[in-house]
Amino acid sequence: MTVTIPAARIPDDRAMKKTNCKVNVQEPKIDIKMSELIQLVLRVQPKIIGHESHTPGFVCVSATSKRKCLIVLGLSSLCVSYASYLEVPRPRSKERGSEVTSQLHRSSARENPVIMATETVTITTTVNPLEELCAGIPSDPLPELEARDPNIPHAPIRTPDLTREEERLALENALRYFPPSAHETLAPEFAIELRTYGHIYMYRFRPTIEMRAYPLQEYPCRTQQAAAIMHMIMNNLDPRVAQFPHELVTYGGNGQVFSNWAQFRLTMHYLSQMTEYQTLVMYSGHPMGLFPSSPHAPRLVITNGMMVPNYSSRDSYEKLFALGATMYGQMTAGSYCYIGPQGIVHGTTLTILNAARKHLGTSDLAGKVFVTAGLGGMSGAQAKAAVICGCIGVVAEVSEEALMKRYNQGWIMEVVSTLDDLVALLRHARRRGKSLSIGYHGNIVDVWERLVMEYECTGDVLADLGSDQTSCHNPFLGGYYPVNLHYEEARDMMHQDPAKFKKLVQESLCRHVKAINKLASKGMFFFDYGNAFLLEASRAGADVGRTDGMNGCTFRYPSYVQDIMGDIFSLGFGPFRWVCTSTDPSDLAKTDELAASVIEELARAEAPKSVQQQYEDNAKWIREAGRHKMVVGSQARILYSDQAGRIALARAFNKAIAAGKLKSPVVISRDHHDVSGTDSPFRETSNIYDGSALCADMAIQNVIGDSFRGATWVAIHNGGGVGWGEVINGGFGLVLDGSEDAGERAERMLKWDVSNGVTRRCWSGNANAKETIQRTMAVTDGLQVTLPNAVEDSTLVERALNPSF
Repeated sequence: MTVTIPAARIPDDRAMKKTNCKVNVQEPKIDIKMSELIQLVLRVQPKIIGHESHTPGFVCVSATSKRKCLIVLGLSSLCVSYASYLEVPRPRSKERGSEVTSQLHRSSARENPVIMATETVTITTTVNPLEELCAGIPSDPLPELEARDPNIPHAPIRTPDLTREEERLALENALRYFPPSAHETLAPEFAIELRTYGHIYMYRFRPTIEMRAYPLQEYPCRTQQAAAIMHMIMNNLDPRVAQFPHELVTYGGNGQVFSNWAQFRLTMHYLSQMTEYQTLVMYSGHPMGLFPSSPHAPRLVITNGMMVPNYSSRDSYEKLFALGATMYGQMTAGSYCYIGPQGIVHGTTLTILNAARKHLGTSDLAGKVFVTAGLGGMSGAQAKAAVICGCIGVVAEVSEEALMKRYNQGWIMEVVSTLDDLVALLRHARRRGKSLSIGYHGNIVDVWERLVMEYECTGDVLADLGSDQTSCHNPFLGGYYPVNLHYEEARDMMHQDPAKFKKLVQESLCRHVKAINKLASKGMFFFDYGNAFLLEASRAGADVGRTDGMNGCTFRYPSYVQDIMGDIFSLGFGPFRWVCTSTDPSDLAKTDELAASVIEELARAEAPKSVQQQYEDNAKWIREAGRHKMVVGSQARILYSDQAGRIALARAFNKAIAAGKLKSPVVISRDHHDVSGTDSPFRETSNIYDGSALCADMAIQNVIGDSFRGATWVAIHNGGGVGWGEVINGGFGLVLDGSEDAGERAERMLKWDVSNGVTRRCWSGNANAKETIQRTMAVTDGLQVTLPNAVEDSTLVERALNPSF
């Protein structure tokens, strides 16, 4: 809303300072946004506190600051009037404020009867879409119902297999968000959605606003912390970032941000109203409401998929999600901390590099080939990571939409659709020794079987490293596509004949593993990338060498955490992230420079060689990050760092904000896949051997500890990566605004967020973790942890249990 004020009626200097207006001398007028008129002139959130009986359609708006600026808004005639600038006492109550304001305005008009005529101006109205978005759930009138957009990728149809009674309950649960007057219209509409798509997404309420992370100052909020959360939520639903944005799925096939669009709208409304004395509570996508708290408490607490343990099964999830009772938040989807495929690029890069060092005996990957599958969400990172490592990445993807999305974003360099073209391009790239990423439009099983055929015909093993990043935690609902079917046929069959589809998926998994086994026997190294591929293959009857024990099950091929990344976690290094909420690329470039300086300084300090190696790898990573063009969505970055590094980075960013070097606050966060954030025997805690790999104390303790040490928001989830019921994981977000308080919060919280996991790994017997936590105790006041005493005599326990030994 733009207001033009004639030069003869420009308010005095004091008013100018309040509005932050700029006078154009050549053209005698002032242009200001209506949001500035209300937010900046009044300086605080305005309150509508009374009506003038003699001016129908006008309302008086007053601030609660000592210096009053009374503004009269003509809601029907769209005009604005500066009534007067008066010293008035702060109203003791809303009712009293209304009385005082009305009297002052009438008095003002009597004393200067021409003020309304001479200072009233016509305004041009443009609705701020973010203000409209934060107005709550529209019900009178209802938004127009539009058909699903066929040009947007949509989530597979779900098959919850509800009874009639369960369908009735799902409908009643969905209608709770709306007044009874809307039920007659919405009930049949939601019933159709439920039976057509297997879930009530409430498409009618999907906003028309361009979904992306907006600059922080554009959000109509009372606190910067709330605005930062809104920024992060909208990034998770950005079509450039999200896998199925209209179904509120960020990645992994079913990683929901919310269960439906009413929840999104209501959450944004609550955040816009939130003060620093309130906390928003989220139950599996549903905003329970704002509850009184304190400025030191988190502004947001999220739980996703929390279940009574015996009921945390895949079948129960499908029903409960359809009922609107729970939600699968994956990891950073439901905690609002996803930063696009960049979020896993660094981890994938480190994994490939360290796999080559350990199993191929080289750090030079020129001419080496890495074969894998998946370009949808997080898996999209694989192609970029391969190129950064200097090798040739071959990534199969059945969805043409997902493949071309990554190609158009520059994450895939070449696209092929036939196996002959793939093999020819692969052989040419090997001879040249140049890094290259190849996207194959087709099924990964066909690729592996063709590579077996090439070996049998020529003796050439064309793959040096192999893995898989299909969404195998969700294999029967779009996470894994069988080789026997085309993509669209598979999507139809998975809900029309789920039993047959499951059979075909399991047959494909067996063929998939058989081909991998053949090439692995000839020298290729294959690793499980924590997506439940080997777990589901074992359930299908594939030969993966499954062995069950007290620490869970193990397979012929190790988990990448167990074999490669576990030692890095035990050193306290993990995926630390930050987001520049200004959305300005120059801010991100400045934080890159700050981060490089911080890490390089730490690398020069005295530390064990293993720690220095990590610092050096990460310094190189951050120096080259900008040129790899990894930003998709928000202006974000990731690197691996330990406790000392994370604290130093947070301090540096906070000081830069305070000094005005960065335009807006920075949100720091991390992947849940980290040192302390996740308990998962198939991934993050797969290298825990004291019998506690199946326990989830670490992740639960971590989110509780983060919450009272300074996090802006915290989240704890069931499921993520390896599937529902297989993992408990948590995360946080913390807003750095340049204040001393923010710096203290960050330091206090980050110390716990890393040391918790290192201590647990130390107690389980990990030597790296023990050395790390001992060094940390030496420099951290108040830190005292229980250290394990290992049994030195290897025969002692056996002699105790068997006296005749």
